Amino acid sequence: MTFEKRKLGKTDIEVTPIGLGVMQFAGGEGIFGKAFPAMTQEEKNTIIQTALDGGMNWFDTAEMYGFGRSEQGLSDGLKAAGKASEEVVVATKWLPIFRSARNIPKTIHDRIGFLDGFNIDLYMVHQPWSFSSIEAQMDAMADLVEAGHIRSVGISNFNASQMRRAHAVLEKRGLPLAVNQMEYSLLNRKIESNNVIATAKELGVTITAYTPLGYGLLTGKYHQNPDLLERASPIRRRMLKRDLEKTRPIVEALEEIAKNYDATPAQVALNWVIHFQGETVVTIPGATKVHQVEQSAGAMKFKLSESELTRLDELSTKFL
Repeated sequence: MTFEKRKLGKTDIEVTPIGLGVMQFAGGEGIFGKAFPAMTQEEKNTIIQTALDGGMNWFDTAEMYGFGRSEQGLSDGLKAAGKASEEVVVATKWLPIFRSARNIPKTIHDRIGFLDGFNIDLYMVHQPWSFSSIEAQMDAMADLVEAGHIRSVGISNFNASQMRRAHAVLEKRGLPLAVNQMEYSLLNRKIESNNVIATAKELGVTITAYTPLGYGLLTGKYHQNPDLLERASPIRRRMLKRDLEKTRPIVEALEEIAKNYDATPAQVALNWVIHFQGETVVTIPGATKVHQVEQSAGAMKFKLSESELTRLDELSTKFL
């Protein structure tokens, strides 16, 4: 199965509108790994194969996701699927917390080692929290491109002014800023109100949306069965309960629109994310179960009408 691809910013790297985020492959390790149950490599292999079978051609991981555990799980899964590096696009991220730009060249070989034969097509600074300036970080990343260690440079969670600074440094080095990875969904539209999306469009930067299903609220499962909330962690449970009734009109609209496409509410929510801003936004939903990957891939099989995009826009303006 093949889908129309989009370029990451002004690079020549082409990706499907929906890829697979593999933070969950950290499985009990690292800063985010504690939020997910441990997964066997066989389970990871199955999820990756399902993503590939569904037409996805790219995968998003990070150093922070288990300090190599997610990257290694991704590499092993792609090998199990018989894929070569040139057949897929791999994105990973440098962890800037308590580090300076000098750490970027020191740790790139760790990333290369864990990915074990799969090129780093996109390397991002995970947060704007380094001890060094944005300018120093971007220069270090540009050096990696010139050395042939990575193909392109991106950022994650940078505001509009920070994105401009990153773009300016790379432009001087003759490189584009490929992406800014940000949270974006019908339930979190802050990048529209804080000038991030407008700046991205102006500069030709792709937005990679994470958490596109609003922590599961946009699937409708919690509205249909509130008892499921009790299985969530205490912090997440409080957040979901807080927004349950506030989001019900959106979920009801998703359910209604989904009938037009023989789709699920989650697929309609994902379709809105990848189409409402033209081709500027791509997304990387995660998955711990096969049916979740199949659902994400299926969201690329149709396109919402302008009236449907507008209806969901109007219902979700409270989340701008």
